[in-house]
Amino acid sequence: MSLENVTAALTEPPGPAGSGGEAAGERGARLRLRAFADNRLAVAGLVVVVLLTLFSFVGPLLYHTDQIHTRLTMETLPPGPGHPLGTDNVGYDQLGRLMAGGQTTLEVAFGAAAFAVIVGVLWGATAGYLGGIADGLMMRIVDALLAIPALLLLLFLATVFRPSVVMLIIVVGLTAWLVPARLVRGEALSLRNREYVLAARAMGVRTPTIIYRHIVTNSIGTIIVNATFQVADAILVVAALSFLGLGVSPPATNWGAMLSDGLNYTFSGYWWLTYPPGLAIVVTVVAFNLIGDGLRDAFGLSARLR
Repeated sequence: MSLENVTAALTEPPGPAGSGGEAAGERGARLRLRAFADNRLAVAGLVVVVLLTLFSFVGPLLYHTDQIHTRLTMETLPPGPGHPLGTDNVGYDQLGRLMAGGQTTLEVAFGAAAFAVIVGVLWGATAGYLGGIADGLMMRIVDALLAIPALLLLLFLATVFRPSVVMLIIVVGLTAWLVPARLVRGEALSLRNREYVLAARAMGVRTPTIIYRHIVTNSIGTIIVNATFQVADAILVVAALSFLGLGVSPPATNWGAMLSDGLNYTFSGYWWLTYPPGLAIVVTVVAFNLIGDGLRDAFGLSARLR
């Protein structure tokens, strides 16, 4: 065996990139997919998320409504011909409004989750791999931010910055990256002493390469599972901020803002202003949690069988 082959064998982690790792990686992927498919609740959650995404982004292409100009002469019309879910307090078609609100809600949720996961993974992987003083300092920053009530921090950030989709993504992401940082840091602490990591370090492989190739790659299960829960949490946070009047400015909307506006008419019997957005929030959050549970079980199963 040549020196290059020996070096590659020592520095590659077990999995898709190692010796025989391609077959092992494919086998692990099949096991995860099978375990996820066997979880009916997780599959149902995935179907619901796909349908809601199509409803929000493809629906407006098929069901055209004016979500910019108000029509006060058509306010609070009950569900009927021409308006399947009625109209709201300023004459917007409620079904079209639900689609537009879904777009904003899902965009912010996916964007904030991606922001939180990327920042948290980089922070936690770096802290866990470096260890020592660097780890202590970086994690004390995380602990200090975790000590601040999340709602208080969200309210502060939301009032300082002008609400928009991009700003909501940043604001929600800035309060959500702490959890993935702690999770990935824990993974990094156990991975940094593995043989392939020690061999790569001894051979002079650059630290960023080790962190990405060995720490992050081998923590992918934890990262993916946490990402699904991050989306669910972001939907609730966006709804809470909008409920407090800190969401996107009209005529833009999201499900939380629709629910907040509809509650003003609860005792007037206008149920179509509250139930649709409220159910949309609940169903979406539950669906993402079911997906997260299914992925957690799937990755745990493949880890035990590997």
